[in-house]
Order: sequence, then structure tokens, then C-alpha cells
Amino acid sequence: MKQIALDIGLATAPAFSSFFAGPNHAALSHLQLWSGSALRSPVPTYLWGEPGSGKTHLLKAAVGVLQQQGARVGWLDASMSEPPEFNEAWVAVVLDDCHLYTAVQQQAAFNWFVNAVSSPDGHPRGVLAAGSVPPSDLLLRDDLRSRLGWGHVYELHLLSEAERRAVLRMEADARGIFLSDEVISFVLSRFSRDLSSLMQLLDQLDGYALQTQRAITVPLIKAMLESE
Repeated sequence: MKQIALDIGLATAPAFSSFFAGPNHAALSHLQLWSGSALRSPVPTYLWGEPGSGKTHLLKAAVGVLQQQGARVGWLDASMSEPPEFNEAWVAVVLDDCHLYTAVQQQAAFNWFVNAVSSPDGHPRGVLAAGSVPPSDLLLRDDLRSRLGWGHVYELHLLSEAERRAVLRMEADARGIFLSDEVISFVLSRFSRDLSSLMQLLDQLDGYALQTQRAITVPLIKAMLESE
């Protein structure tokens, strides 16, 4: 059955508090400690795992914490065809979707990496990166691939069916709304299963149910989709 990818406009920014760790508690704890540290280690951290395992969510959550501290961060992902030059005002650089980088993006990522860990101003920056495979399996230039595997490497695992159900139930309870087993089964079979999309869907369902003064049921979900 084809899953539906959601496009519901603005969503809440990814945060550590909205990441259900499950089997990925070690990676979550590491990034929480790293992003809250006044002096971030220049030893890089690399996350890898299947789509929907939470890599981008965790990277953006870490960036959010740094920005709340007033810090500036360099961000590079595969959608940026013309990456900017390294900025010494950055306290960290974040490299997402490394497995998709073009030659131009690889050059920029290598430059950012080298400047971050061996900055001429004597203040090393942190490096966070993510990709779909371990560093050694990345189809990138050798010097970048080897550097991405220098430090902490965490594999992120997809949540099980039972864990996804538990997350939906917990988040619904926190919002004061009721989701039946039928609704949860429908959502998990018809929509993108990554947690960020599921939380966005839950927010939209809550708003639509309030607007229409109806309980959240399978017919209500279908009506909401038809109204878009």
C-alpha cells in the first residue's frame, strides 16, 4: 500500500523533547550533551540510518539549541547547490544527507570540516553529520569520507510498529485527544511513518477535529484529506 507523504505547511521545529528515542537513546543523549556544552568537542559526530530514523530531526534539534544560545551554525544539505564559504562566526557546522552530495557540495563539506576542526583562530568548532550509510560506505571523495568517520558514529534504528503506536498514543494523550486502535492502524498504513510526519499529522487532525467539532475517526481523516 502506497504511503502518503504529508505536506501540511508550517510545522513545529524539531526538538529533542519531541524525539522518541526508543533504541536510539545513546545518540539522543550524546547530542543533548553536545549541544548544551559551552565548549563543543571538535571530534565529529556522524549519524546514519534508514530514511525516517530521525537523523535530520536530531541535527535540527541540536541546531535549535545552539541558536537559542545565540550561536550561529553552518548548515549544508543536498538541496543547497551553491554552498556558502566557511564562516568563522559559526560555532559548529552541520552536514546532512552526506550520501547525496555532489562534487561541489563535497568540496564545500571538506572545506567546512577542515576549517571547523583546525580553525586558524584557535577555536575549534563542532561537526555534526548524517547520511544513509556508515562513513566507510559513503560514495564520497576519500578525504571527506575518512574524516566523517573520525569520531563518534551512531546508527539510528527505525521504531517498531509497537513503538510507533505507543508514540501516537502518548502524544495524543498529551493533547487530550482520543485515538482508537482503528485510527492508529489507518494512520500507520496510509501515511509516512517517520515520527516528524506523524506528529505533524496529529497536530493537523487535532485542529481539524476542533474546527469541525467531531471526534477523530477514519471518516474524519478522509474528510480532512478531501478538503485540502
